[in-house]
Amino acid sequence: MATYLKNLSSYDPNMVPSAKNMKFGIVVSDWNDSVTHKLLEGAYSALIEHGATDENILVKHVPGAFELTLGGQFMAEYADLDAVICLGCVIQGETRHFDFICQGVTYGITELNMNYNIPFIFGVLTTDNLEQALDRAGGKHGNKGVEAAITAIKMAALQKEMEELEG
Repeated sequence: MATYLKNLSSYDPNMVPSAKNMKFGIVVSDWNDSVTHKLLEGAYSALIEHGATDENILVKHVPGAFELTLGGQFMAEYADLDAVICLGCVIQGETRHFDFICQGVTYGITELNMNYNIPFIFGVLTTDNLEQALDRAGGKHGNKGVEAAITAIKMAALQKEMEELEG
């Protein structure tokens, strides 16, 4: 049976708000950098494509996926940002380490969303092998970095809309 391959990163650009006056942080894990740096390229390009400027995109690197949470917190505390994109890749190994890292990062990014008044975007691949990761970092299934950037733009725009209702 043939498997239908779809670029999961396809979207309608007309449905994405302008990022012209928005500021973004991207914190990226250097562990599995053959994957994460492609996610970074995708996210950065998507932000630029939708109007963000180089000077309004702050990129910082952390050693591994587990450190994304603290890196994201630093960004929220020390930079005036509309959203933070957290990019990483955890590949299943032979031990339960995968489970603990994935759970910790997921919980940590969720907590950041609840504790700060800006969106933190979960752009962490959790795959069984390197091939699956590369397929989702610019390969046959698209680039999850692009998807994370589009989510960041949409969530930052939603927050601005809600703030306007209040004021």
